[in-house]
Amino acid sequence: MQAPRYAGLTTFARLPRLEDVETYDVAVVGLPFDSGVTYRPGARFGPSHIRQASRLLRPYNPALDAEPFREAQVVDAGDIVCNPFDITEALQQIERGLLPLIGDGRPVLVLGGDHTVALPALRAINSVHGPVALVHFDAHLDTWDTYFGAPCTHGTPFRRASEEGLLVKGNSAHVGIRGSLYDRKDLLDDADLGFTIVHCRDIERIGVEGIIQRVLDRVGDASVYVSIDIDVLDPAFAPATGTPEGGGMTTRELLAVLRGMSELPLVGADIVEVAPAYDHAEITAVAAANLAYELVTIMTTGKR
Repeated sequence: MQAPRYAGLTTFARLPRLEDVETYDVAVVGLPFDSGVTYRPGARFGPSHIRQASRLLRPYNPALDAEPFREAQVVDAGDIVCNPFDITEALQQIERGLLPLIGDGRPVLVLGGDHTVALPALRAINSVHGPVALVHFDAHLDTWDTYFGAPCTHGTPFRRASEEGLLVKGNSAHVGIRGSLYDRKDLLDDADLGFTIVHCRDIERIGVEGIIQRVLDRVGDASVYVSIDIDVLDPAFAPATGTPEGGGMTTRELLAVLRGMSELPLVGADIVEVAPAYDHAEITAVAAANLAYELVTIMTTGKR
């Protein structure tokens, strides 16, 4: 109440910057990189767009009866600068930039950027926690092999992660998958990599509670990394994304699923593919900011 929410520095949720505190428990960091996109570009501007919409976030989370910013020191660590012309170098820069933020196991929330950035994030997480269970919210599998011969794009991060042993095989799940595929083999290859799929159409059949239970059963007691491609939401709720697909989740459904995962040992997370040039009235950014708030709450209050 000392300054209007539209004034001052635009950090996530108006939190202090990394350099403003002596120590911290959770870091929020931007990865403004979108050189791995295959359709609409623009997610490099996602971190600043999400931060802008996060100005309205308040200290008390009534859905989880938690005060995440009181229970832990959360900071905005700014952006990690990465090469926009060389994907391999950019991934190395991202991994190196994340490692000191994770430190001795502190959770980190990544604001993307395109989904390529999930791979170096998982590499950094692996160096501290070892293999993790992945809960991946997306319209797309992101386990394809290559695009135009490129092995690391926003459609390939979880194939590479599985091949590199970054994930606990058999404990990871895609949630919200829908839309057309290249071939039936895409699904078979995905299963061979160790994933299960909770299709978006399953929501009508088993409901939000059923999805939560399937996720909890799948991850077991493994440490968890959550990756949210904003296109898991229907374009009505997230129009500003690179590869929109009709028939997606509502913002309310996704928030409910995240809250149902509040007791999981969440060691890291990302929210990616917010492309603000396609946004209207900050619809997508508001959704992303609120999803980020739930993830930070889980990181500060859940089992770790």
